[in-house]
This record gives sequence, structure tokens and C-alpha cells, in this order.
Amino acid sequence: MSLISSEFYVKRSGMADFLDGLGETPGPSPLSVYIPPGMSVPDTVPALPAEILRAVSTSPVGGVIFLDEGENRLVLPPFPVSEKVVFSGIVKEPLRTILEQNYLVGLVLVHLGTYAVGVCRGDSLVSSKVGTGLVHGRTKKGGSSSARFQRRRQNQAREFLERVCGHAREHLIPHEKNLDYLLFGGPRLTVQKLQKECPFLKSFEDRTLPVMEVTALRQKVLEAAVSRLWSSRVIGWHEE
Repeated sequence: MSLISSEFYVKRSGMADFLDGLGETPGPSPLSVYIPPGMSVPDTVPALPAEILRAVSTSPVGGVIFLDEGENRLVLPPFPVSEKVVFSGIVKEPLRTILEQNYLVGLVLVHLGTYAVGVCRGDSLVSSKVGTGLVHGRTKKGGSSSARFQRRRQNQAREFLERVCGHAREHLIPHEKNLDYLLFGGPRLTVQKLQKECPFLKSFEDRTLPVMEVTALRQKVLEAAVSRLWSSRVIGWHEE
């Protein structure tokens, strides 16, 4: 019987120590399994808990599985695993390579009424802008006045998203050819509306990371998003 014993996130600054601690007391036949996104675990790998198989299969970046007699670990890194391979032993170097890359990443975070855009090299911001815009909240009133209010709100939202698009262009165009990834953050529906209003962002579709949930935007939220972007999710389990 397999039991999930832990689940946590490790910041980029803590991953070196975390990886150094893996395999300190290995069992007789440890394995390291690297799975790119969209691929399945090889049949040669011992049976894994359903939760682990589900986490790997639904991960947009793939995952790395470390199996030993101590604590088994699944690491979901911040950026995609590129090659499907099974190693004998606890082999960490391919994962270290992912984590040590100073990728250039654009961030476009948006709520209706607040936004933050920027570019980071590794986990350091290169440029950023945080701002607000007038978008009235919803009304519960009915009738013609409600319809007028709704049209005004839609116009405000469109104008706001067009302005966010302009700021995104301002920060992303200088790095357009060298940008490794683009991260969107905010309510998924709002992000989709921004993408519709800003065709420029479609040029990054092949290097867009999963949408991150963020609160109403301020500079510290943008900085926190950079830290979260570089964090790895770790799930541990053991056999009973």
C-alpha cells in the first residue's frame, strides 16, 4: 500500500539543498524517471500510486520521479522536462540543469481593474509595471438602467484590457526574439479576454506556461509571482 506522506513547494533557492538530500540512504535498486509533458510512465517502472500517475499525466511540464527505499519523490519542476528517460540510481543532473537555467520569462498578470506586466531573467525582475484602471463592479439592478450600466462596464473593461495590451507590448517587444516563456496570471476568464483583445500575445502561444492564480495586483504580487514561477512542487510517498 502506498501512502502520500508530504506535499510542498520548494523555492529555487532551496532546490540545491533539497536535491543534495535525495538518495542519502538509497535502497537496493533506486530509479530516476524523467517524464516530459503528455507522456506516460514507462511500463518498466514499478507500479506507482494512482495519485502520482495522475499528477504526472496532468502536469503541463511533466515530472521527475525518484524511487528508493526511503521516501519516494515526485518533483514537478517550473519548466518542462525535455526527454523521457529512466536512470538506475538517483540521477539529479538533468533536473539541476532545468533549475539552473536563467530563462527569460515575460509575465502578464491581470484582474479587471489592476494589472502587472514585466520580464524576469531567472528569478530577478528585469522590467516591470503595475497599474490600475477604472472598471465598475457588477450591478444587481434590472431594467434599462442595468443594461446601460452593463454596456458601460463592458466598454471600460475593453479599454482597460487594450491599455494592458499596450503595456505588455512595451515590455515584451524588446525581448520578443529571446523570450523563453510567457506566464499569464489572474482569473482565467479575464486572461482569455485579454488574449482576445491583444492579438500580439498569440505570437507566444508555443512558449506559454499554465495560467497562475494571483490576487489583485501590486508590485509585491508581481515579485511573489516570480518566486512562485521558479518553485517546484514536490510530492512524497512511501510503501507500507
